[in-house]
Amino acid sequence: MMKRILLLVFCFSGWSLSHCLLFEYHYVPDFKTWNEAQTYCRQTYTDLATIENTQEMNQLINTVSSAGYNSEVWIGLYNQINWRWSDGYTGNGAGYRNWKTAANQPDFDSADQFFVSIGSDGQWWDDYSFVKHPFICYRAETLQNPQLFFINELKNWTSAQSYCRKNFTDLVTVRNNAENREILNLVQENSWAWIGLFREPNFYWSDQTIFSFSNWDDVLNLAGSVNVICGIADLQKSGKWKFLPCDTKRPFVCYSKTVRKQVVRLMMKLEDSSVDLNDPAVKADLLKQFQDRLKDNGLSDVTLKWREQPDGKVFHKNQKKN
Repeated sequence: MMKRILLLVFCFSGWSLSHCLLFEYHYVPDFKTWNEAQTYCRQTYTDLATIENTQEMNQLINTVSSAGYNSEVWIGLYNQINWRWSDGYTGNGAGYRNWKTAANQPDFDSADQFFVSIGSDGQWWDDYSFVKHPFICYRAETLQNPQLFFINELKNWTSAQSYCRKNFTDLVTVRNNAENREILNLVQENSWAWIGLFREPNFYWSDQTIFSFSNWDDVLNLAGSVNVICGIADLQKSGKWKFLPCDTKRPFVCYSKTVRKQVVRLMMKLEDSSVDLNDPAVKADLLKQFQDRLKDNGLSDVTLKWREQPDGKVFHKNQKKN
């Protein structure tokens, strides 16, 4: 029955709700650590700023710029750093690392380095997913006496992992200096090779909004040995994002949710004149269709309800011929 009702006005597929932003940003000039800023925002507003699209990024920039500030501000972004071995090893020596600290490794360049290679000096680098290197596989029933294999084929880390798992056991795990030297003997001069260490991206927003939009700056994000780094927007670079140690002090941006009411008038044309739009079941079905269409367009926080007229009805027949 509902398929025979034609909606003439209020077409959700084409109706723009961009003017009805359900939040606003608040610039706070106090210099605080990321955790201090998070606490302040949660106590005073809703949370540290979440940014899900270019429009919201511009809104944040305008909010901060209108306050006369034009530099780095904390936003609600943070990154958890959890290096793991491809074969899942977590035993003794799983935390061994041999980063090239003279080159500030791991430096998480452009927030896009999640895999580890070993250089011809035996020291480690975090690297991009698109880079191709030779790699080192191992074969062993146990990790006590693994056989190592240098595969002189250029592959990205994920492809190298698949190759090792198909033909051997996995990409190599390195647990101590002795094993690192053994691996180094296989690496060709002036070359790099993938090893089994990697990490997931693990980007999060303070309010637990799903991370889907990014605005990375092309800079180094020095992670060192910490487990969490925190995000800033740099207004001197069009709001581009980068990470700093979370105990750095910066001003910050909070956001608050707002409740806005909007009345929308509908005109309905029925192909079946027997349909009673004031029937509770019909009104409920219509409302559900509208709510589902809003969710399809990413507006899950909007609540719809009918507005009754003084006579208790929602719909009245239009007496005009047209």
